[in-house]
Amino acid sequence: MTLGDAVGSVGISLDELRLAARNHGMPLEALRYDVTPAGLHYLLTHYDIPAVDANVWRLEVRGAVTAPLSLSLDEIRARPAVTVAVTLECAGNGRALLEPRPVSQPWVTEAVGTSEWTGTPLSLLLEEAGFASEAVDVVFTGLDHGLEGGVEQDYERGLPLADATRDEVLLVYEMNGQTLLPQHGFPLRLVVPGWYGMTSVKWLSRVTVLTERYDGYQNARGYRMRATEDEEGTPVTKMQPRSLMAPPGFPDFMTRARILDRGRVTLQGRAWSGLGEIVRVEVSIDAGRSWTPVELGSAPSPFAWRSWIFDWNAEPGEHELCCRATDASGATQPTEPSWNAGGYQNNAVQRVPVKVR
Repeated sequence: MTLGDAVGSVGISLDELRLAARNHGMPLEALRYDVTPAGLHYLLTHYDIPAVDANVWRLEVRGAVTAPLSLSLDEIRARPAVTVAVTLECAGNGRALLEPRPVSQPWVTEAVGTSEWTGTPLSLLLEEAGFASEAVDVVFTGLDHGLEGGVEQDYERGLPLADATRDEVLLVYEMNGQTLLPQHGFPLRLVVPGWYGMTSVKWLSRVTVLTERYDGYQNARGYRMRATEDEEGTPVTKMQPRSLMAPPGFPDFMTRARILDRGRVTLQGRAWSGLGEIVRVEVSIDAGRSWTPVELGSAPSPFAWRSWIFDWNAEPGEHELCCRATDASGATQPTEPSWNAGGYQNNAVQRVPVKVR
């Protein structure tokens, strides 16, 4: 069964097409860039892109703190700045490849991107505000507002205090050296390295320190691993290991199947994980029946994808290319996906059909 057959057999609704038109993935040929150009980076917007006047916008830091803060964008920019390359991936990446397919944004494998994010460490602001010793969670509230799961809400996510105060968690105002684009969270967003993208709240307006666990919709109901919607499930948190291949040759317009000439073909791609450094990537040219380790390259930062390369002597015929990654924790991509009601964390190996002529 081809990818087109897999998706077409279950049908894509008009509602899902509207979501797909609003939210775009990164073309996989962009895997050749260490840092993804802003216009090619994947994009997921839950509700509407808010119109924000940076001249009147302020970030409020409140809750269980001794010195609440209200900061302008200029005041945030005046604080110590850090620039770091971070790979972000949507938790639903791969959802459209599950069967039966959970109904939502129909991602295939392109919901990923790596940018150089510039901002100030969140931990410095929390220390300045003086969070209470009994603090448990930190909640991040965006300016985007909508209805989801029958609940009217501002988009909002909570993080355990220990994760929120990691040095690498940033309040970001620049992407690839430029002011944040409206769709990427202007004027300020959160970036949480290692975690799936739903945690990196855009259009940030408020940071609230709590002395109890946060139980808002996006933590308690959305982004949970469960077999049915009635289960409580377990939270989606850090990115699972994944490797993607830049498609070789050239594509068929409709199916995206690849066509290339016989002889030496250089396969290349990227691999990442929120659980640890990528330590091995393997490629298969026979649909996963046998695997060969590839040469690993560098990563733009400890929180960004790692490059890999493999020379293949392509023989005429039809082949299914696959790649899989293993990280320092020992986690390896599975050959087949594990189904769940939300369609999250499908990091099964990529399959690329090619015809060598």
